Amino acid sequence: MSASDVLVIGSGAAGLTAALNLAERFRVTVVAKGQLNEGSTAWAQGGIAAVLEPGDTFAHHVEDTMVAGAGLNDREIVEFVVERAPAAIQRLTELGVPFATEGDALHLTREGGHSHRRIVHVADATGWAVQEALQRAAEAHPNITLLPDRVAIDLATSRHEERYSGAGNVWGVYALDRASGRVELHTARATILATGGAGRTYLFSTAPRGATGDGIAMAWRAGCRVSNMEMMQFHPTCLYHLEVKNFLITEAVRGEGGRLINPATGQRFMTAYDAERMELAPRDVVARAIDAEIKRHGLDYVHLDISHMPADFIRGHFPTIHEKLLGLGIDMTTGPIPVVPAQHYTCGGIVVDAHGRTDLPGLYAAGECTESGLHGANRLASNSLLECFVFGEAAADHIATCWDALPPVPAIRAWDESRVTDSDEEVVIKQNWTEIRRFMWNYVGIVRTTKRLQRAASRIRLMTDEVAEHYGHFRVTPDLIELRNLLQTADLIVRAALHRHESRGLHYTLDYPATLPEAVDTVLVP
Repeated sequence: MSASDVLVIGSGAAGLTAALNLAERFRVTVVAKGQLNEGSTAWAQGGIAAVLEPGDTFAHHVEDTMVAGAGLNDREIVEFVVERAPAAIQRLTELGVPFATEGDALHLTREGGHSHRRIVHVADATGWAVQEALQRAAEAHPNITLLPDRVAIDLATSRHEERYSGAGNVWGVYALDRASGRVELHTARATILATGGAGRTYLFSTAPRGATGDGIAMAWRAGCRVSNMEMMQFHPTCLYHLEVKNFLITEAVRGEGGRLINPATGQRFMTAYDAERMELAPRDVVARAIDAEIKRHGLDYVHLDISHMPADFIRGHFPTIHEKLLGLGIDMTTGPIPVVPAQHYTCGGIVVDAHGRTDLPGLYAAGECTESGLHGANRLASNSLLECFVFGEAAADHIATCWDALPPVPAIRAWDESRVTDSDEEVVIKQNWTEIRRFMWNYVGIVRTTKRLQRAASRIRLMTDEVAEHYGHFRVTPDLIELRNLLQTADLIVRAALHRHESRGLHYTLDYPATLPEAVDTVLVP
């Protein structure tokens, strides 16, 4: 058992930002499911949106975010985040993130849905540079303990106190230590979930392997509401390659002149779907257009072509992508890149307020596992890392301000393994994992129908009993923990999708193609 003042679950941008903001006053433990840099932050190619260009305003950034989010955003939260963006960039610069510059100013790119150039970046590997800077600072801080290879199972709540209580306080987490195979209890007066999204619920995803909805599922089981889980963003352009499953081709390739071409006809096709914005339309529009072309023409992929631009320009702007593709036999300076849409971002999640507070006392959340009101029905490009910094800091500030009001941790029961044995059937896990990802892709993907959603729901019901039985009888393994969370998350996505009788933003259903006059969140209550 380990005890600290504050426990952070997740070691990406949100988790490490919170930890660094708290560590001046408190002892902070950060637990990560795998290596510290295996989360989504390190994969982010695009950049971070902030109003820095002359002529750009907070009002413009707010409006772009609201338009992309199809009115489902909370305007006050959008303003709160947008206004804190320039300061967040300044702090990252001070931490040593080597943002690209042009003369004396930061170099800004433009991405789909943005009315101005406002994306600060480190070439096309921003996330990696941000992760490295945050991790370096956290490793150097004497008050921060970093524990990799700990797979969180469930939150420790009032129900786990030695004197049982229904108060709903969160006191930490039970986590499996991969090295020892033992379940440890990590306690703290405040816990922050920064566990990332649920992309691996889908067959094609740009998310890292660990994005199995753990924080969302754990919070739901503990008693938190979740919101807008049907709003699953599909990135329009993931590399189509049989060996490399989740390599993203950043939005910025389209921002700098890339064109989408139907390989069967040789024609640029966005003219037929959004003649005004073309390839720079918001992601949901572009993803649906590609999906429609693929289905209509029986294609495996479409082409993204920027080879009409000078080769030096392409290599200069996209060095990481250029090099990666060359290694796979694709030269983006002379020919097109084969792309398909893939799940990319979980816009819904745990309901939080402007301080990152959840419904449960002592539990905060930040980043992709939350529904803060920032993204609404579709996340605007490069607002995701920004949300991590703003809410990581907001949660840390609230904990520090209200520290004296947080009660000390009572005695919590240790993990009980007395009634379980080692699993004799790992095949159950592999089979169910594959099945979930396939039916979620086919039935709960870019375009939905009620019948498809109901089919997914019936599969989930069957599997829930199977997984619950397995979980009840056998010792937990990392794969079993993830399967349980994947299934729970899939259930929440399908339930939310069946509840929304309209098409809005990322939720597009053939049975309800119209958008209702009023935007209402889909809030699920445990």
